[in-house]
Amino acid sequence: MDKQQLLERAQELAVTFAPKIVAALIILILGRWIAKFLTGLIRRAVERVGGDPILVNFLGNLCYTVMLVMVVIASLGQLGMQTTSFIAMLGAAGLAVGLALQGSLSNFAAGVLIVVLRPYRVGDFVEAAGVSGTVKEVQIFSTVLLTPDNKRVIIPNGKVNTSVITNFSANDTRRVDLVFGAGYDDDVGKVKDVLTSIVDEHELILKDPAPRIAVTELADSSVNYGVYVWVKRADFLQVKFDLTESVKRRFDAQGISIPYPQLDSHVHTVAPKQVA
Repeated sequence: MDKQQLLERAQELAVTFAPKIVAALIILILGRWIAKFLTGLIRRAVERVGGDPILVNFLGNLCYTVMLVMVVIASLGQLGMQTTSFIAMLGAAGLAVGLALQGSLSNFAAGVLIVVLRPYRVGDFVEAAGVSGTVKEVQIFSTVLLTPDNKRVIIPNGKVNTSVITNFSANDTRRVDLVFGAGYDDDVGKVKDVLTSIVDEHELILKDPAPRIAVTELADSSVNYGVYVWVKRADFLQVKFDLTESVKRRFDAQGISIPYPQLDSHVHTVAPKQVA
C-alpha cells in the first residue's frame, strides 16, 4: 500500500470515526456535568429532610461514582463497543478486583454501617482507632479527623468500625476528674475546705449534679484527694486548667504542702574481712 492509499484510508477512518469520537466526548463531558448536577440535587434533598451531614456526603459520593461509571459505559457504546460484553467483562474484572481488594470492600461496608448506626456526627470530637480529633467527613472508604493540633488524619472505615469509639460530644455535660496530693501532716478537713471553696467559686462548674470531693488514696508520699465536678461539654478544658492552677496557688497561700516523691537510701558499711 503506497502513501496515497494510506492517506485515503486515513481519511476514510477519520470520516467514519470522527463523529463517533466527538459524540463520545460530548457524552463524557456532558454526562460528567449532569452527574455533578444530580449529585448536588441529591445532597440538597437529603439536607432538606434533615439528613445528617455524614449521610449527605456518603450518598453524594456514592451516587456520583455510580453515575460516572454509567456515563463512561455510554461513551464507550457510542464508539461502537459492545456494552453488553463490556459490562460482562467489567463484572468479571470487578469480581477479580473485589477479591484482590477485600480490605477496600470491607472499608466500604464499614462506611455504610457508620452512616446507618451513626456512632458520631460531623463536628463531634471522638477517639477512634487510637486517634482523637474532630470528625470532618465520612467518605466511602475512610473517615477524616482533624486533631487538636490541626493535623488531618484519614482512617480507613474498617479500622474505625472494629475499634472502640469514644464520642466526647455525645452528651451536653462531662465530668472533670482531678486528683491532688497533700502531705500527711496537713489537716484533712482543712484541705477539703480549701478544695470546696475553689470549686464553689468557679462559675462554670454546675451545681447539679453536685460536685464531690473525697480522700481517694493514702499513697506512699501523699494523701490524695479526688475532685469530681460536672461542666458543660464546651467548658471541660477551661475548668480543668483553672482548677489545677487555683489549687496550686491556694495550697501555697494556705501552707498546704504538695509532697514530692521521696526515696530513702540507707548505706551500710561492712568492715573488710581479715586475711589469715
